[in-house]
Amino acid sequence: MITCDKCGFQNEEESVYCSKCSAELKTTDKCSETTASFESLKTETKEEFFEEFKSDENIASFVVKKGPNVGERFNLTKNKITLGREPESDIFLNDVTVSRKHAVVAYESPCFFITDEGSLNGTYVNRERVGKTILNSNDEIQIGKFILIFLQPKLT
Repeated sequence: MITCDKCGFQNEEESVYCSKCSAELKTTDKCSETTASFESLKTETKEEFFEEFKSDENIASFVVKKGPNVGERFNLTKNKITLGREPESDIFLNDVTVSRKHAVVAYESPCFFITDEGSLNGTYVNRERVGKTILNSNDEIQIGKFILIFLQPKLT
């Protein structure tokens, strides 16, 4: 991981620019003879990682797992939510890997469905490309470079 000197965000090793603030990252010579020490990081499951984002509210939501603004929550407060690179989208995902009108999430009681809107790069749920599918709590949705976790309140 490469830490951005400007904002402190942890970027992938091969990154040249910060995914969060777009600052140029300082790279180190891969053939360096010095060894840096580090502490082992615990790998968390998606359920552990997003435990803090679960709430008692009865509102389904997406939480950004990968991409700019990791941890940002989007509450699904309408029956139809648009996702895309178009600024008028309900969930604006600003990256060239995202189509202008990429996907739609619709609530059809008692389920949420995600539908790809003919995007170039596709919509993936749990690493499988989908046209239209039901969303379940803790599903990973990939749209371009973004990975969102779907959180749904427990139905009683």
